[in-house]
Amino acid sequence: MKKLLVIRKKHGGRDTQGRVAVRHRGGEHKRFIRLVDFRRNKSLTGTIESIEYDPNRHCKIALVLYPDGERRYILCPVGLEIGMKVVSGPTADIKVGNALPLERIPMGTTVHNIELTAGRGGQIARGAGVGATVGSIEGNFIQIKLPSGEVRKVVKNCMATIGQVGNVGWKDEVIGKAGRKRHMGIRPTVRGVAQNPRSHPHGGGEGRSGIGMPTPKTFAGRNAVGKTRRPKKYSNKFIVQRRKK
Repeated sequence: MKKLLVIRKKHGGRDTQGRVAVRHRGGEHKRFIRLVDFRRNKSLTGTIESIEYDPNRHCKIALVLYPDGERRYILCPVGLEIGMKVVSGPTADIKVGNALPLERIPMGTTVHNIELTAGRGGQIARGAGVGATVGSIEGNFIQIKLPSGEVRKVVKNCMATIGQVGNVGWKDEVIGKAGRKRHMGIRPTVRGVAQNPRSHPHGGGEGRSGIGMPTPKTFAGRNAVGKTRRPKKYSNKFIVQRRKK
């Protein structure tokens, strides 16, 4: 759908100041961003018109046609096929592709595209093959077990979509050649120990001398060991159990 396409600007891994923020990026093929409906705030019953490829994500997306003529893209979960019906709202059935508030979803159900703030749109469990599990209710919150193993509390009126995100075997795909990586915008990666001292903290030394420091460091010279999460992050109070190491 041309109305749901926006040209994706190229940045080549540079930030707003023009400096390299992400190395080994650049030269990618021209892409269009598909405007995916992560909010699922339309209460009409829609029909799956097509299932399409999206170059910006590993999973497929489904085009939904609503009775008023509007079309929207949604993430395509496992089991969703052309011609099936999907609907959003607290009265929707527990079927693949339907979106409901978490308080209306039975315990043990696999969900994806979970909101953290009601009305903002899904932010959790949107990658190919992932799915979170709905847990017990604690007052105004519901416990969600995320794909990483972390157990987190989410406000019970936040929306979530039933099912597991499709394209489960995306990790088994063989890239095949270096040129395809270049089309994806990924340039060749050079080891830090093979570079000059001014190019990388691991560089320099006579011969194969290793990284030459007690702990590994990032390209910017910061220590790359230990925990990187802020100890006083505001969302710590919502995490019941940390993810598995």
